[in-house]
Amino acid sequence: MAEAKLSAPSLPAHASPHPMANPGYGKRSAPDQHPRTNHDFAALPPREAAIAAYIDRLPDGADISVKTLAKQLPYGQCALRTALNNLQRAGHLRRGRERITGEGSSRWITRSWFTRTARDDDWWAAFTRGDVPQEPPDHSPRPTRSRAHILLAALGREAPALSLSEADCAALAPLVTDWYARGATDADVRRALTAGLPTPVHHPAALLRRRLTDKLPPEPTPAPPPPRRILECAKCGVPGRPEALPGGICGACRGERASGHDNAPLHASAIHAYAAEIRAGMSLRRHERAPA
Repeated sequence: MAEAKLSAPSLPAHASPHPMANPGYGKRSAPDQHPRTNHDFAALPPREAAIAAYIDRLPDGADISVKTLAKQLPYGQCALRTALNNLQRAGHLRRGRERITGEGSSRWITRSWFTRTARDDDWWAAFTRGDVPQEPPDHSPRPTRSRAHILLAALGREAPALSLSEADCAALAPLVTDWYARGATDADVRRALTAGLPTPVHHPAALLRRRLTDKLPPEPTPAPPPPRRILECAKCGVPGRPEALPGGICGACRGERASGHDNAPLHASAIHAYAAEIRAGMSLRRHERAPA
């Protein structure tokens, strides 16, 4: 995929560094992406693959509007707009809005979410609900000893006075697991257990039990609720439910005919027409009620 890589000579002289959007806007990386490889966009056409690879390496907050990308890449605005719509259909990009809450107020801001790992419509629908689907479970063989057990068994190499028996490790492992549940790392646990040891240590298991109990970290702060998000049609910008925007495009822009049970969002022109009809009807009623 040599065509999918934008080399430095192919970019305009003024292309670096890439401009950032206003604070709070710009590119946002979708969660749970696979590690970057040289074949992330191999299924895309060369132009789309090149643009996707460029966007993928931009930091969050980078301005990825068509006008800005046209100044950085060797493509015109029309080509870029088409390419971004193709990336959206391929599951790498979604546009929409996210509700930001803070200091007693909230507001909706525009978002452009990008992922090198292509996602289907169901994944994006779950993402808007703040419920990102998990990857399939890893069925590779697991170690027979727990992480906590392994850490305790290795303490004797760092501090010989804390050498433990197999039974001691098994008895103390649940206490170490409690530390992990509260966000502690292996380094946190080792530091708490080995710092400032008395000389000599007569009963290592008893000493470690006391430290694991007395120095247990506090409960972590509850995570904030997931943000509210909505997606928008890539062509007309009308917001709608994810299931009404397959590939990021509403039914009207796909040329589908509306039916009595169609849940697709209304096209912007239809909304304006209905609003005009309502205003005209209200004006007519006022005129009819006015005294002669």
